[in-house]
Amino acid sequence: MSPLSSAQAGSLPGVTRQWPAEPPGAAPASPTARVKWLAAPSSAAWLEQAIAHPDLLLLDHAHCERKAASYAMQLLFRYPADEALAVVLSPLAREELEHFERVLALMQQRGIPLRPLPAPPYGSSLVALVRRQDPGRKLDSLLVAGLIEARSHERMALLAAHSPDPVLRELYVDLLASEARHFGLYWLLCEDRWPRAQVVERLEQLAGAEAELLAGFWPEPRFHS
Repeated sequence: MSPLSSAQAGSLPGVTRQWPAEPPGAAPASPTARVKWLAAPSSAAWLEQAIAHPDLLLLDHAHCERKAASYAMQLLFRYPADEALAVVLSPLAREELEHFERVLALMQQRGIPLRPLPAPPYGSSLVALVRRQDPGRKLDSLLVAGLIEARSHERMALLAAHSPDPVLRELYVDLLASEARHFGLYWLLCEDRWPRAQVVERLEQLAGAEAELLAGFWPEPRFHS
């Protein structure tokens, strides 16, 4: 199957979508509320590169799941008195590690060794945009995590639709719901703590920067490159 055009990619879930499930104990979100996480869709060039190197992308996927768990845990330790944050992020971190284990098991089946990979500047550049003082630091940290989850969801949807490998398609389809839930959780954590207009304004700024980071072309396939 041919890759999606930019216009088609922009209509995927994760670009503009209805709220995912709420975290335990959170106030239910309005069924009509919508949020646009991503400022631009992934390119057809990224999809072609990813499909052409499935083993390398799978290795990077394992690293991404582990990093996502680590980031959630960092927030837990940074804000130890925020009980509502702990209620949400502790199970989220466990689920990210479960995903890591699933990807690692598939790599072992295929004889793909777990090894370090040079990282594109995507993650470090987004984290560099996080303000240094609270409460801005907390808001930015949650939004950056949500942006990364939203981009992961969008790209998994592309791979689920277009990967020629049925096992990988099944993997990406199975992970879509949890990725959507994750960026929904990060949004609700923000909206519970700050006025919605303030959250939306900052998200638009960070989403614009995120899209610019993906405008270039990394020579090797990565989930966030």
